[in-house]
Amino acid sequence: MFLISLDKKAKYFAFNQLNGSIDSGQPFEGKEFLLNLYKYIFDNVYNWVVVVDDEGYIVMINRCYCQFIGISQEEAIGKHVTEVIENTRMHIVVKTGHKEIGDIQNIKGNQMIADRIPIFQKGRIIGAVGTVIFKNLVELDVYVKKILRMENQIEFYKEELKKALGGDYTFSNIVGYSDKIIRAKELAGKVAATKSNVMLLGESGTGKELFAHAIHNASSRADYPLIKINCGAIPAELLESELFGYESGAFTGAKKSGKPGKFELANKSTIFLDEIGDLPYNMQVKILRVIQEREVERIGGIKSYKIDVRIIAATNRDLAEMVMKKQFREDLYYRLNVVNIRIPPLRERKDDIRLLTQYLIKKLSKEMNCHVTEVSTEAMNALVRYNWPGNIRELANVIERALNFIEKEATIMVEHLPYHIRGEIRDKGSNYYQEGSLKEIIEEVEKKAIKNALKETENNKYKTARKLGISRTSLYEKMKKYGLEV
Repeated sequence: MFLISLDKKAKYFAFNQLNGSIDSGQPFEGKEFLLNLYKYIFDNVYNWVVVVDDEGYIVMINRCYCQFIGISQEEAIGKHVTEVIENTRMHIVVKTGHKEIGDIQNIKGNQMIADRIPIFQKGRIIGAVGTVIFKNLVELDVYVKKILRMENQIEFYKEELKKALGGDYTFSNIVGYSDKIIRAKELAGKVAATKSNVMLLGESGTGKELFAHAIHNASSRADYPLIKINCGAIPAELLESELFGYESGAFTGAKKSGKPGKFELANKSTIFLDEIGDLPYNMQVKILRVIQEREVERIGGIKSYKIDVRIIAATNRDLAEMVMKKQFREDLYYRLNVVNIRIPPLRERKDDIRLLTQYLIKKLSKEMNCHVTEVSTEAMNALVRYNWPGNIRELANVIERALNFIEKEATIMVEHLPYHIRGEIRDKGSNYYQEGSLKEIIEEVEKKAIKNALKETENNKYKTARKLGISRTSLYEKMKKYGLEV
């Protein structure tokens, strides 16, 4: 741009001094090297470029532009731009000082897309640079189609990622018309539009994760996947690296490339902290810092990463009581419990059991490739009267079990239900524990033992496994088998 301050003859002379190109093979040193490098780039850049002074006279024009017009660079430089380029507006731009972006310009019968940008120095216009971005509208159309194709691919992969992470659920997937579930959905719908942290309260199997997905997908962060982590399912010694990530060599077995944590992955999105009541006390302090500082630091790292994350936490425990017992930090409790939504257990919304049953039959029949459409009156009465301690998860488990037992008929009969549910419609004087096979009786006893142990240990999986004399892996497998919250 130093050429702008010279007069026309000096400009022409200076431009010619740049004619030693990189292709000539001559050695370049210092400023001469840079001048020739700039000249080489200017002449060989794909776009056509022209530079004029404050009166509209051409100071620089690249070789490919001249070849198209049919004039040499030596002939073009020093002439007024209107003498060289037809339908140009470069001389107008240096007068008005207004840039013109994406203007259609006709040159030699070709409609081209051009940009014209004024050059200012200390508040005064000293020239302008013009660039032909697209040499014809067909070329523009090709670029537009490429961009649209890329955008469609991005949207496709976003949707596939959301499906892989179970992110397709919305409020329409929360089935029910009872007053309590309607109120919970209405509150969740209102809070979805905000940035506030949310606490989901409810027993195991009530659908807390489904609510978390629905809130996220109804929010302004829905373009990014919901990031989930179960605070009770990951050993305490691994939880920190899962949440905050680690740098290369942070510990034995760490990946050489390092690894981002869940909070980093949830940047601009939402993180769902399930079973927050099982979060170790030392980790509570670190999550509180993330909320306050809005940044995370990887294990073994020396720098912090700024993040914008919304937190949805969920628990089936009484956090307020845990705060009183000093088992959960009070300051973290209030940070997470900005808005709390109580999800009712199934026994408090029995009006929804028929609707939920039909929904699950339709969903599971499709997945299992079977054709079941009905539930007998006796079987439905049994389902409605049962108390459902495992809530919707247990109901889904029972329906799936029934679909496996059905052979030719398209109706779920009472005999397809587990004995403890069939027993609910028997007289109290009936011999309840003689119902069902030996396998069913053993499974029911095992399920009750696990539930009692979880209650006694306040849902601590490690203590529960020790109390029952089994490994934590076996405990998780059995909890999943019996429809208990993992």
